[in-house]
Amino acid sequence: MCWSAQADAVAGGVVVGLGVACLVRARRSGRPQRLPLAALPLVLGAHQLIEAVVWLGTDGDLPAALAGWARTAWAAIALPLLPVYVPAAVWCASTEPGHPAGPDPRRVLSGLTLLGTVVTVPLAIAVAAHPVVATEHGHTLTYGIGVPHPAVLLAGYLLTTIGSLLISGDRDLRRLGFLTGLAAGLCALLWRIAFLSTWCALAALVSVLLVHWAGRPPYAPTPGGSGRPSGASRARGTAAGPPGRSTAPGTR
Repeated sequence: MCWSAQADAVAGGVVVGLGVACLVRARRSGRPQRLPLAALPLVLGAHQLIEAVVWLGTDGDLPAALAGWARTAWAAIALPLLPVYVPAAVWCASTEPGHPAGPDPRRVLSGLTLLGTVVTVPLAIAVAAHPVVATEHGHTLTYGIGVPHPAVLLAGYLLTTIGSLLISGDRDLRRLGFLTGLAAGLCALLWRIAFLSTWCALAALVSVLLVHWAGRPPYAPTPGGSGRPSGASRARGTAAGPPGRSTAPGTR
């Protein structure tokens, strides 16, 4: 795959469009708890559009000030924003009535949001205190930001972003977390130097799975304590009939 300004612009435009659809579907679902997470594709799509501008800056096609702004904006979304935004948005989605989880994940998600805040602080300081440098390296972009203790912060970053999806209790969100983690492993193997840039790109593409999640019917609690989409519950109830009453013809 060749990464370039054109590739980022096309991918970003597609993901932004699907992100708008994701927000619309979440709003129509009647569950405002879904809205923060439903906005994630829109954020990641805009992130790719910003990186298209970063590419133009590395080619010398932009004024230095605009190129510097694009690099800083890209880094601000990639580093300080996501490790706190993603677990907080998953926590918000988990407060939806009838959310299909066994053990309540909200306490763990609260802890991951707190951890994300801890990770965000040094990342935000690094982005604010150091000029962000972007260098083309083998059809990818490598960013230099001056982050302290990068291995520790990266571990916390991945734990909060991928981990919150995996423990969400929702099948679709767990699938998204698995694919995002798989993308992280792939980028670490193939583009180790440009890990952050390539992983953000793949995460943006994978995030379009949220379009289906955002438009699902609201959950309806079941006697076992789990939840299922209310449309499925109504269909099942119609087929089975009211509890304790036979539905066979001619019975009383």
